[in-house]
Amino acid sequence: MRCWLKTEEMALEELMQRLNAVSQCADEIMHQDIIPIYAADIQDQLKKQFAYLSGGRGGDGCPVITFPDYPAFSEIPEKEFQNVLTYLTSIPSLRDAGIGFILVIDRRQDKWTSVKASILRIAASFPGNLQLVLVLRPTGFFHRALSDIAFKFNKDEFKMKVPIIMLGSVSELQGYIDKTQLTEDLGGTLDYCHNRWLSRRTAIEGFAQKVKQTAQILQSFGTELAETELPNDVQSTSSLLATHTEKKDKMKEDIRLAVEQGDDILGSITKPVTENPEYKLNQDQLDNQTTVERLLAQLHETETAFDEFWIKHQQKLEQCLRLRNFEQNFREVKAALDIVSERLSAFTDVGNSCSHVEHILKDLANFEEKSCETIARARMLASEGDAFIQSNHYAVDSIIPKCSELHHLCDAFTTETERRRNLLNKSLELHGLLEKSMKWCDEGIYLLASQPVDKCQSQDGAESALQEIEKFLDTGAGNKIKELNKIYREYAHILNEDLKEHVQKVFQKQESMEEMFQKRQVSLKKLAAKQTRPVQPVAPRPEAFVKSPCTSPGLQREYVSNSEGSALRRVNYRKGKSEMTELHQSRGGSTMDDEENLAVLRQHVINELIETERAYVEELLCVLEGYAAEMDNPLMAHLISPELQNKKDILFGNMEEIYHFHNRIFLRELENYIEYPELVGRCFLDQMKDFQIYEKYCQNKPRSESLWRQFSDSVFFQECQRKLDHKLSLDSYLLKPVQRITKYQLLLKEMLKYSKNCEGAEDLQEALTSILGILKAVNDSMHQIAITGYDGNLNELGKLLMQGSFNVWTDHKKGHSKVKDLARFKPMQRHLFLHEKAVLFCKKREENGEGYEKAPSYSYKHSLNMAAVGITENVKGDAKKFEIWYNAREEVYIIQAPTPEVKATWVNEIRKVLTSQLQACREASQHRTLEQTQSLPLPTSSCTSPSRNHIRNTKKLEERKADLASLEGYGTTVAPKCPEKGKGWAKTSHSLDVSEENDGWSSAEDPLNSSDAEEEGGGGGGELKLTPGKYTVVTDYEKGISEEFTVKSGDLVQLIREGEDGLWYVKNLSTGREGWIPANNLLMLIGNSKSAQSLSSSESGTASSTLSTSSSCSDSCNASSTSFSDIKG
Repeated sequence: MRCWLKTEEMALEELMQRLNAVSQCADEIMHQDIIPIYAADIQDQLKKQFAYLSGGRGGDGCPVITFPDYPAFSEIPEKEFQNVLTYLTSIPSLRDAGIGFILVIDRRQDKWTSVKASILRIAASFPGNLQLVLVLRPTGFFHRALSDIAFKFNKDEFKMKVPIIMLGSVSELQGYIDKTQLTEDLGGTLDYCHNRWLSRRTAIEGFAQKVKQTAQILQSFGTELAETELPNDVQSTSSLLATHTEKKDKMKEDIRLAVEQGDDILGSITKPVTENPEYKLNQDQLDNQTTVERLLAQLHETETAFDEFWIKHQQKLEQCLRLRNFEQNFREVKAALDIVSERLSAFTDVGNSCSHVEHILKDLANFEEKSCETIARARMLASEGDAFIQSNHYAVDSIIPKCSELHHLCDAFTTETERRRNLLNKSLELHGLLEKSMKWCDEGIYLLASQPVDKCQSQDGAESALQEIEKFLDTGAGNKIKELNKIYREYAHILNEDLKEHVQKVFQKQESMEEMFQKRQVSLKKLAAKQTRPVQPVAPRPEAFVKSPCTSPGLQREYVSNSEGSALRRVNYRKGKSEMTELHQSRGGSTMDDEENLAVLRQHVINELIETERAYVEELLCVLEGYAAEMDNPLMAHLISPELQNKKDILFGNMEEIYHFHNRIFLRELENYIEYPELVGRCFLDQMKDFQIYEKYCQNKPRSESLWRQFSDSVFFQECQRKLDHKLSLDSYLLKPVQRITKYQLLLKEMLKYSKNCEGAEDLQEALTSILGILKAVNDSMHQIAITGYDGNLNELGKLLMQGSFNVWTDHKKGHSKVKDLARFKPMQRHLFLHEKAVLFCKKREENGEGYEKAPSYSYKHSLNMAAVGITENVKGDAKKFEIWYNAREEVYIIQAPTPEVKATWVNEIRKVLTSQLQACREASQHRTLEQTQSLPLPTSSCTSPSRNHIRNTKKLEERKADLASLEGYGTTVAPKCPEKGKGWAKTSHSLDVSEENDGWSSAEDPLNSSDAEEEGGGGGGELKLTPGKYTVVTDYEKGISEEFTVKSGDLVQLIREGEDGLWYVKNLSTGREGWIPANNLLMLIGNSKSAQSLSSSESGTASSTLSTSSSCSDSCNASSTSFSDIKG
């Protein structure tokens, strides 16, 4: 840097010296350094022509100045007279002016008095050297004679050191000056035009001034260039270079115009010679030619000096620009390298299986491939910096550290990548050993389980079995783990706590298996050594279970020793087969074959699930790294249009959150079930809450698609697709999460079909139902966000339960009769949204567009508060219709569903909402009643003591509370409304279209506090009627007749028989124990009777006046399940 500054200072100093010399030289050429007077300044004075320099010369080359006859000579101001004489004497060269001037004073038409005054004035004011003064005296006789006499007597008055010669005629003048050097008015032949002379002198002096000004301007410009501080960014440096180049070009243009001006002047001087080669220029013209040529030479010298300086200055600016580009690229590459290094540091997982490690290795390879471009650019930039250093760039001190850092980062990345790859290869090697050991152990256990018991009883059979065992043990050399400590030492750098624990478990399993083999060998050797008569063994058909290594513990117990059997039971329990024992024993060989086929199918489904899950995770990562991350990459910023910037969250939604859930949690959990596919339902249930993130993604999908359509042809997306080598564009990958969440329910259905008799069947069914519920919630939310015109907050209406399109008729008490009749026969198309607190009526509006923009919107019309809603299930004449009525049928809406199944689903869902509201009202009422019971004295009865009556009332309240706790799940037909102050309960009424059956109900009355309801109920004592079936325990009970028999709330029990004092003898299905329990502690779950019932327990009687239903609990459940699947289908 210092070297460059020194060089530039030298270049500027040299330029200043050369331009100063040009400026001085221009003054010298024009003699402006001595007498700074220009023709342009005294142009009006020169035009008077009382004196002129014709260009003639005397015999020795003396310049001739002519004073022509000028009548007003005496009236010329002294200042003007002095200026003209000074200017005329400054024109000839210094050599010629040094010889002296010849003055020719023409006074032929004047008087002697004027001649005398003119001579005296000229003698007093002439600034130059005089050689000779020639005076043409007056031509009149009197004045001529007078001049001769007066000149002789007054000669001393003229005070001139040179001779003054009085001439009487032009011919006498030609004796002193050659005729060719005299103008035509003096009888000569010299071509002279005073205006032309004046114009030329002005042009020459203007050109000289131009040359001087150009040199001065270039001096100032050179100083400005040299003193300009270099910018610190690319844009400013480029702008400065462009500005300086523009100014340089303007200066060059000014020089070119000046040269053209000089050439024109020179051409005008030499024009006569050009036109007539025989023409000879006079001395004055020759002097002018020389002057212009010298000025042109100085101008070329000026241009050359500036060009040399500009080359150095331009080189400096270009080096500065390259430096700023290098620095900017360095910052971008450094940022990209930091991102790459940060992502590389995330590869800390060593995997939990071979497939997992292979997947990580593949990810690492893909990451390394994607990072190659960044590393290559960094190395190229470092090479560019090295080239700057080699070319002696002025900023070498700044470039060297950056190049060193780039080389270091690239080498560090390469080294770290190789280290990670070696660690993963080592992990793959270890997992390979572990899986080989586990496979060897499984094969060994299978071998022990498959040896026929009857054949092993004979000596030959025992020897054969021993040979099989010994042959198998020989294969252990290359499969089993020999020394645990050696494994610890060899793989110490990759062994984390989880992996170390896994190694220990595998080693323990191996030791357990070897111990089993040793015990089997001991038993077989004893059998082989016996010499007793053969005994016919009695054993179940061994060929029925030899085919499968997953034989149940019940079968093994008949021919395996206790220790071997316990070990095998542990293994089989891990595989989820413990509950299949009885089924295997009863079905025999064909059942085992079927089970084998189902196991293969289950394995196929779990393999497909895991493989597609891995592919899905990889695709998400590919999109996030190849598109989303690139939107933040400074190297790609120039490809992103301004409208697309800061829109990453809209385009990709919460895809990153989905990726982290699947990659870090769900995929790893799935891989743990690869050997137990029938149990995979538990994996889904454990993570079911996390699947709700898909609802957010799907809700954002319309905005994402709209944004994609605007910028799908962006160069940025095309470049990303090219780098990823994708055949499909980004929008196809943005659809992957939507496709994936719908894929799970298909895989779960398949798994459930092949696992109906397995341990995890219930979990699979529950997982399938939950996934379908999430799909429904996603689908409903997509419709909900399309509602327009609703003033309130939809979230305040509670959870969205159902949505669908219906034909709707209105039949309101208020309104014109014609409107009512018209409304009855003309249905409206309405889309209903059922929330927990309200039902919304909207009009569906189809939209034009593509993709999600084509999805309909829903214009809000009105809503009904569920607290004042009642329903009538059946409408006469149409099995697809039901009624929703409001405020005691002031407003009645007849709803026609697309199918009876859809109607049943909606009716059941509305039942649940109304029932839950009724339950809340009743609990509040019970709480108030209980408080009154505790605070007021209880009425006495002749047959019941106060304490016993209190116990009975308390039990009754508990029974009702327990019954209400289960109403929502089993299709009870109630729609409650808590009574408000100033309002009564709405009364039930029927329209003409309603069926004759009493299917209409709402929260018209609270039967809990209604005496009429208890009378109509017929035995409101609340005792349960004996009905065979399964029951749910409502409250914990630990005071049974048998101290060992206890039940807890939520346990399932099977009714066996009825006892006295309200006690039932039941079997606890959870523990298998039997005992007595109060009937009031039970709630009917599944009955053997299919007869219709309204409500269980005491509520069935009390609510009969206002509540009814046409289906049993099980039928309601089935209807709900069927319609739900139809909707999801």
